[in-house]
Amino acid sequence: MADTRHERFSQFFAETRQGLLRYVRGLTRSEAAAEDIVQDAYAATLAQGERLETPRAFLFVTARNLASNSRRHQRIAATESVADLDALGIADGARASPEDALIADEASALLRQAVERLPPQCRAAFALKVFHGYAYKDIAGRLGISPKTVEKHVARGLRDTHAYLRRRYQLPDRDGGGER
Repeated sequence: MADTRHERFSQFFAETRQGLLRYVRGLTRSEAAAEDIVQDAYAATLAQGERLETPRAFLFVTARNLASNSRRHQRIAATESVADLDALGIADGARASPEDALIADEASALLRQAVERLPPQCRAAFALKVFHGYAYKDIAGRLGISPKTVEKHVARGLRDTHAYLRRRYQLPDRDGGGER
């Protein structure tokens, strides 16, 4: 019986995945976010098991709701991250010389550009961790993703932000081993 259920889900997955992925990609405009949402929607559908009369409808509604939550979290995180950059005092020129103020303004703008280049969900997780100091578990709950996914997003955010700043300042790789 378990094999039959597995076969039915495999067939359901094969029949719906491409259409669902296109649908969610249209809602999120992000390949990475769409992949995460599709995976979560299938997990929720599978968890419902035989209780669903219309699994395809449940799958698409779940995906739409997850995409909506993701967009809302992205908007919140984007707004908070810009405010956080200003709160860091990077561009606080009240006590600095005009030259220091210009350098701080440039550094702030470059950091903002680096963060804005991150994919939306990665940017949200990165901003909540780096600028707000949230724990991975709290970020996971807030964004509706797993703590492990949050950890990966934060790591990617750090790596990509540092790489962007190194390229902009034309600095060599500083990790010594050239691993990244």
